[in-house]
Amino acid sequence: MRVLLVDDEVRLAEGVRRGLEAEGMTVDVAHNGVDGLWRAREQDYDVIVLDVMMPGMSGYRVCATLRAEQIWTPVLFLTAKDGEWDEVEGLDTGGDDWLTKPFSFPVLVARLRALVRRGARERPAVLEAGDLRLDPAARTVHRGDLEIDLTAREIAVLDFLMRRRGEVVTKLEVLDNVWADDFDGDPNIVEVYVGRLRRKVDRPFGRDGIQTVRGSGYRLAADGG
Repeated sequence: MRVLLVDDEVRLAEGVRRGLEAEGMTVDVAHNGVDGLWRAREQDYDVIVLDVMMPGMSGYRVCATLRAEQIWTPVLFLTAKDGEWDEVEGLDTGGDDWLTKPFSFPVLVARLRALVRRGARERPAVLEAGDLRLDPAARTVHRGDLEIDLTAREIAVLDFLMRRRGEVVTKLEVLDNVWADDFDGDPNIVEVYVGRLRRKVDRPFGRDGIQTVRGSGYRLAADGG
């Protein structure tokens, strides 16, 4: 496993590097966002461990830039920022997982291995349901010719529904496929995001594409509604 560790806390980064190398991993280290972005562009990594608050460029900007450039290497944010909305911002900018400092080293290793098992997301084809189109690589959504502004998490939920269009999916299936494996928050977060999607991709266009199937889950109409 080849890891890129980007953290401006030199002593902590060195300790993490030694620990990961003891686990058989190869680790490159950068101590600011600009150098981290350069390394991520120039080298192929299995996973990137990214601090948030760094000189030169924040981890949020590094991750968002990588995703805009269609670099899909899994990103785990490792940060002292522990607010709920900090985590939301990290995941919405394209991050795959979030771990706060101080942290358990065995948990860090387990999460990195889990991310690598999932692998980097390949550039997928454009998904279509009627006039609803989602380009997962460009992270854009359109109804007809009109582009719809969605967050990364909203796109991820819509992506899952579009890949299963015409089928009923349960709330648990959405959680398992869109949120981290160890998500232990309120599962009703799925309802929140489904509601947001309806307000953005359905109601302004007079559509009813995202449907609730009582007692079962949700379904995106095969024709997009």
